[in-house]
Amino acid sequence: MYDRILLPTDGSEVAESAASHAVALAAATGAQLHVLYVVDAEAIGLVTPVTLDVDEVRTSLRHAGEEATAAVAEAAEEAGVDVVEVVEVGVPGEEIRDYAAANGVDLVVMGTHGRSGVDRFLLGSVTERVVRGSGVPVLAVPPAGADPVLTAEDAIDRARAAVEAEGAEPGPLREAPYRERTTWVVPLDLADGGSVNAHVDAATGAVRTARLD
Repeated sequence: MYDRILLPTDGSEVAESAASHAVALAAATGAQLHVLYVVDAEAIGLVTPVTLDVDEVRTSLRHAGEEATAAVAEAAEEAGVDVVEVVEVGVPGEEIRDYAAANGVDLVVMGTHGRSGVDRFLLGSVTERVVRGSGVPVLAVPPAGADPVLTAEDAIDRARAAVEAEGAEPGPLREAPYRERTTWVVPLDLADGGSVNAHVDAATGAVRTARLD
Protein backbone atom coordinates (compact mmCIF):
# COMPACT_ATOMS: atom_id res chain seq x y z
CA MET A 1 0.00 0.00 0.00
CA TYR A 2 2.80 2.41 0.96
CA ASP A 3 6.51 2.16 0.18
CA ARG A 4 7.71 5.40 1.81
CA ILE A 5 6.01 7.39 4.56
CA LEU A 6 7.25 10.86 5.52
CA LEU A 7 6.91 12.08 9.10
CA PRO A 8 7.81 15.77 9.62
CA THR A 9 8.46 16.40 13.32
CA ASP A 10 9.34 19.28 15.62
CA GLY A 11 9.85 17.19 18.74
CA SER A 12 6.59 18.34 20.36
CA GLU A 13 4.04 16.15 22.14
CA VAL A 14 1.64 16.48 19.22
CA ALA A 15 4.37 15.40 16.84
CA GLU A 16 4.91 12.36 19.07
CA SER A 17 1.24 11.46 18.61
CA ALA A 18 1.67 11.68 14.83
CA ALA A 19 4.88 9.64 15.11
CA SER A 20 3.00 6.81 16.80
CA HIS A 21 0.55 6.70 13.91
CA ALA A 22 3.34 6.84 11.33
CA VAL A 23 5.37 4.07 12.97
CA ALA A 24 2.32 1.82 13.32
CA LEU A 25 1.32 2.42 9.71
CA ALA A 26 4.84 1.77 8.43
CA ALA A 27 5.04 -1.43 10.47
CA ALA A 28 1.69 -2.63 9.13
CA THR A 29 2.50 -1.90 5.49
CA GLY A 30 6.24 -2.62 5.42
CA ALA A 31 6.95 0.96 4.36
CA GLN A 32 10.21 2.80 4.93
CA LEU A 33 9.74 5.72 7.35
CA HIS A 34 11.47 9.03 6.59
CA VAL A 35 11.65 11.33 9.64
CA LEU A 36 12.24 14.97 8.72
CA TYR A 37 13.01 17.92 10.97
CA VAL A 38 13.18 21.35 9.32
CA VAL A 39 15.07 24.15 11.03
CA ASP A 40 12.95 27.19 10.17
CA ALA A 41 15.35 29.58 8.42
CA GLU A 42 12.80 32.40 8.43
CA ALA A 43 12.22 32.08 12.18
CA ILE A 44 15.96 32.23 12.87
CA GLY A 45 16.16 35.56 11.06
CA LEU A 46 13.08 36.95 12.81
CA VAL A 47 13.71 35.94 16.41
CA THR A 48 17.49 35.84 16.78
CA PRO A 49 18.78 38.92 18.66
CA VAL A 50 21.67 40.71 17.01
CA THR A 51 23.84 39.86 20.02
CA LEU A 52 23.64 36.14 19.18
CA ASP A 53 25.58 34.32 16.51
CA VAL A 54 23.09 33.09 13.89
CA ASP A 55 25.39 30.18 13.01
CA GLU A 56 25.44 29.10 16.66
CA VAL A 57 21.64 29.26 16.81
CA ARG A 58 21.37 27.25 13.60
CA THR A 59 23.76 24.64 14.97
CA SER A 60 21.81 24.41 18.22
CA LEU A 61 18.54 23.96 16.33
CA ARG A 62 20.08 21.31 14.09
CA HIS A 63 21.13 19.46 17.23
CA ALA A 64 17.56 19.68 18.55
CA GLY A 65 16.37 18.31 15.21
CA GLU A 66 18.79 15.40 15.40
CA GLU A 67 17.50 14.56 18.87
CA ALA A 68 13.89 14.73 17.69
CA THR A 69 14.46 12.47 14.68
CA ALA A 70 16.57 10.05 16.73
CA ALA A 71 13.75 9.60 19.25
CA VAL A 72 11.35 8.61 16.47
CA ALA A 73 13.97 6.40 14.82
CA GLU A 74 14.45 4.47 18.05
CA ALA A 75 10.72 3.74 18.30
CA ALA A 76 10.58 2.81 14.62
CA GLU A 77 13.51 0.41 14.87
CA GLU A 78 11.93 -1.28 17.90
CA ALA A 79 8.85 -1.85 15.72
CA GLY A 80 11.00 -3.35 12.95
CA VAL A 81 10.60 -0.36 10.65
CA ASP A 82 13.35 0.77 8.28
CA VAL A 83 13.92 4.46 9.05
CA VAL A 84 15.76 7.39 7.47
CA GLU A 85 16.59 10.48 9.58
CA VAL A 86 16.92 13.88 7.90
CA VAL A 87 17.49 17.42 9.21
CA GLU A 88 17.16 20.31 6.76
CA VAL A 89 17.29 24.10 7.02
CA GLY A 90 14.69 26.10 5.12
CA VAL A 91 11.02 27.06 5.02
CA PRO A 92 9.23 24.09 6.66
CA GLY A 93 6.24 23.80 4.33
CA GLU A 94 8.38 24.05 1.22
CA GLU A 95 11.04 21.66 2.51
CA ILE A 96 8.44 19.04 3.41
CA ARG A 97 6.75 19.20 0.01
CA ASP A 98 10.09 19.17 -1.83
CA TYR A 99 11.38 16.23 0.17
CA ALA A 100 8.22 14.23 -0.48
CA ALA A 101 8.44 14.89 -4.20
CA ALA A 102 12.17 14.17 -4.45
CA ASN A 103 12.04 10.91 -2.50
CA GLY A 104 8.98 9.20 -3.90
CA VAL A 105 6.97 9.53 -0.69
CA ASP A 106 3.50 7.91 -0.81
CA LEU A 107 2.05 9.49 2.35
CA VAL A 108 2.88 12.39 4.67
CA VAL A 109 1.85 12.01 8.33
CA MET A 110 1.84 15.22 10.42
CA GLY A 111 0.52 16.58 13.70
CA THR A 112 -2.04 19.34 13.49
CA HIS A 113 -0.10 21.50 15.94
CA GLY A 114 3.48 21.68 17.07
CA ARG A 115 5.91 23.28 19.46
CA SER A 116 4.58 26.80 19.03
CA GLY A 117 0.96 25.74 19.43
CA VAL A 118 -2.23 27.05 17.90
CA ASP A 119 -0.65 29.98 16.09
CA ARG A 120 2.02 28.06 14.27
CA PHE A 121 2.45 24.29 13.63
CA LEU A 122 -1.96 23.49 11.74
CA LEU A 123 0.28 24.92 11.74
CA GLY A 124 -1.57 29.00 9.90
CA SER A 125 0.61 27.01 9.51
CA VAL A 126 2.87 24.30 8.24
CA THR A 127 0.43 21.38 8.04
CA GLU A 128 -2.16 23.52 6.30
CA ARG A 129 0.40 24.66 3.72
CA VAL A 130 1.57 21.11 3.11
CA VAL A 131 -2.01 19.87 2.71
CA ARG A 132 -2.74 22.59 0.16
CA GLY A 133 0.42 22.15 -1.88
CA SER A 134 1.30 18.49 -1.54
CA GLY A 135 1.22 16.17 -4.53
CA VAL A 136 0.75 13.16 -2.20
CA PRO A 137 -1.88 12.38 0.46
CA VAL A 138 -1.41 14.02 3.88
CA LEU A 139 -2.70 12.46 7.10
CA ALA A 140 -3.13 15.18 9.75
CA VAL A 141 -3.15 13.67 13.26
CA PRO A 142 -4.80 15.71 16.05
CA PRO A 143 -3.39 15.73 19.59
CA ALA A 144 -4.30 12.90 21.94
CA GLY A 145 -7.46 13.87 23.80
CA ALA A 146 -8.41 16.49 21.21
CA ASP A 147 -12.04 17.61 21.27
CA PRO A 148 -12.78 19.17 17.85
CA VAL A 149 -15.14 22.14 17.56
CA LEU A 150 -17.39 21.49 14.56
CA THR A 151 -20.04 24.23 14.77
CA ALA A 152 -20.33 27.91 15.65
CA GLU A 153 -22.72 26.98 18.49
CA ASP A 154 -20.10 24.70 19.99
CA ALA A 155 -17.48 27.44 19.68
CA ILE A 156 -19.78 29.85 21.54
CA ASP A 157 -20.29 27.36 24.37
CA ARG A 158 -16.52 26.78 24.68
CA ALA A 159 -15.86 30.52 24.64
CA ARG A 160 -18.44 31.27 27.35
CA ALA A 161 -17.09 28.45 29.54
CA ALA A 162 -13.53 29.76 29.17
CA VAL A 163 -14.56 33.31 30.10
CA GLU A 164 -16.38 32.02 33.18
CA ALA A 165 -13.34 29.92 34.17
CA GLU A 166 -11.28 33.13 34.12
CA GLY A 167 -13.66 34.72 36.63
CA ALA A 168 -15.62 36.95 34.27
CA GLU A 169 -19.30 36.85 33.37
CA PRO A 170 -19.96 36.52 29.61
CA GLY A 171 -22.63 38.71 28.08
CA PRO A 172 -24.20 38.62 24.63
CA LEU A 173 -22.35 38.08 21.37
CA ARG A 174 -20.88 41.30 20.02
CA GLU A 175 -21.11 39.82 16.52
CA ALA A 176 -21.49 36.39 14.96
CA PRO A 177 -18.57 33.93 15.39
CA TYR A 178 -16.34 33.47 12.35
CA ARG A 179 -13.50 31.22 11.21
CA GLU A 180 -9.90 32.28 10.68
CA ARG A 181 -8.25 29.24 9.14
CA THR A 182 -8.22 26.67 11.94
CA THR A 183 -9.65 28.91 14.67
CA TRP A 184 -13.14 30.06 15.61
CA VAL A 185 -13.22 33.69 16.77
CA VAL A 186 -16.08 34.40 19.18
CA PRO A 187 -16.57 38.15 19.95
CA LEU A 188 -18.27 38.51 23.34
CA ASP A 189 -19.40 41.44 25.44
CA LEU A 190 -18.89 41.03 29.18
CA ALA A 191 -21.34 41.75 31.96
CA ASP A 192 -18.92 44.29 33.45
CA GLY A 193 -19.07 46.36 30.28
CA GLY A 194 -15.86 45.12 28.74
CA SER A 195 -15.44 42.87 25.73
CA VAL A 196 -13.34 39.91 24.70
CA ASN A 197 -12.45 37.87 21.65
CA ALA A 198 -12.25 34.15 22.39
CA HIS A 199 -10.09 32.17 19.96
CA VAL A 200 -11.30 28.57 19.91
CA ASP A 201 -9.04 26.08 18.16
CA ALA A 202 -11.21 24.00 15.84
CA ALA A 203 -9.03 20.88 16.06
CA THR A 204 -8.42 20.69 19.81
CA GLY A 205 -11.06 22.82 21.49
CA ALA A 206 -8.40 24.88 23.28
CA VAL A 207 -9.51 28.45 24.02
CA ARG A 208 -7.41 31.59 24.25
CA THR A 209 -9.11 34.85 25.27
CA ALA A 210 -8.05 38.42 24.57
CA ARG A 211 -9.71 41.37 26.30
CA LEU A 212 -10.27 44.37 24.06
CA ASP A 213 -10.40 47.03 26.78
